[in-house]
Amino acid sequence: MKAQRITLDDIATLAGVTKMTVSRYLRTPEKVKPETAERIASVIAEVGYQPDADNPAISSNIAPRIGVLIPSFNNQIFADVLAGIESVTTAHGYQTLVVNYDYDSQREEEQIATVLAMNVKALLLTESVHTLRADKYLKAAKIPIAEVMGLSDNAGRINVGFDNYRAGFDMTNMLLASGKTQIIYFGSMSDIRDEQRYAGYCKAMEEAGLTVGRIAPNKVSSVSIGTGMMTLARQMYKEMDAILCTNDDLAVGVLQECLASGITVPQEMAIAGFHGLEIGQIVNPRLASVLTPRFEMGKVATEILIKKIKGLPTIEKVDLHYRLSMGETI
Repeated sequence: MKAQRITLDDIATLAGVTKMTVSRYLRTPEKVKPETAERIASVIAEVGYQPDADNPAISSNIAPRIGVLIPSFNNQIFADVLAGIESVTTAHGYQTLVVNYDYDSQREEEQIATVLAMNVKALLLTESVHTLRADKYLKAAKIPIAEVMGLSDNAGRINVGFDNYRAGFDMTNMLLASGKTQIIYFGSMSDIRDEQRYAGYCKAMEEAGLTVGRIAPNKVSSVSIGTGMMTLARQMYKEMDAILCTNDDLAVGVLQECLASGITVPQEMAIAGFHGLEIGQIVNPRLASVLTPRFEMGKVATEILIKKIKGLPTIEKVDLHYRLSMGETI
């Protein structure tokens, strides 16, 4: 027996609004009250509703869209990922619908529901761990979904990234090979990627028979936060001789504090960052870092999504790897 198709009337009934309100939400969501829009979006995501492409309620001359969720607009890492995404979408006639969730899993859940209700053809996520409800929305969606920035085993989803655990392990070993033994890990938001890098660091330190140390402020990384973390670490870890930071901006803050305090780098203090951002490559001395393929992750994931949209055969798991740079701070 053929399954009954969900209609706008059904969505309206479940959300407790009129069909006209649902139709308005699908056309111009900004004209619907936020609490009403959130309720409609949640219902649409919950039931996996996909509007008809030729439905006058949602059809227009706009190009097909790919939804993109990022945790921050104020971050070069995700700006680079977006540049990679848009290098492909522009060439293929797609638009990107980009939303931010401020490193908040509940906010990400809400944004996933909202974007899925916008008739996007595919969805690109920068997290691989979601709330139970968000996972339910994603499993109900009938569109290709990609996750970037790390390696994961989420069934049915495209995955393009690199091994954060191994990167943390390898960079810690580079610091150890330089003769440093009191290495402290500086985290930021303690998200899954941060935790994987820390686990890699811990494994390398354990294999070397050394004690681990960590400072995790649970804040979005910045140069000023890195400076403050260095001040705290000098009080907590008197013997430290190296610092591994989860982001380059933290590492630049550490470097600035060292230079201001007369601590020679790398002789007295080795410093390594993560991502190979421009800010770390223009400072003196040039920052050691894990160089990550941010533009390529966005580009490759989007190429795969578009192939999936078109029903073309394609790979679904890609490890783009990373490179280590000693810079001048190890």
